[in-house]
Amino acid sequence: MARVLITGMSGVGKSSVLKELGERGYSVVDTDYGHWKTESGLWDEVLMGALLGESTELIVAGTVENQRMFYDRFDHVVLLSAPSEVILERVRARASNPYGSTATEQAEIVANLETVEPLLRRSATVEFDATQPLDAVVAEIEGLLDRPSRFT
Repeated sequence: MARVLITGMSGVGKSSVLKELGERGYSVVDTDYGHWKTESGLWDEVLMGALLGESTELIVAGTVENQRMFYDRFDHVVLLSAPSEVILERVRARASNPYGSTATEQAEIVANLETVEPLLRRSATVEFDATQPLDAVVAEIEGLLDRPSRFT
């Protein structure tokens, strides 16, 4: 099994995919929750370094500015993507995370789709269409778990 990072814009379904993978018995960490980020919103380098140093089988989800410094510790970097209309519909409807509920946050999401997502796309080892049913996205990620890394 590999170490996989699932990344993408808010509302593409990272947390939903990770929850399903966790329910299927995989070791998962959602860095949007818990102590993984510093006050500035970056991954805590010591904590993430320790997590990735000890875990050989792990699926992590998150999107932060300093994630690139950890790419060499993942076998695959998966970008989940969806059109802005789908993402905005999802963030308006979700109850698990309040981000995206205001017009200002929705405008920020659209801006990030134009500026941040292309950067994530260039670094990803694979991109999956997050408009597919959840089971299909999860199956695609499960298919990566025994596939060799692009980084090795």
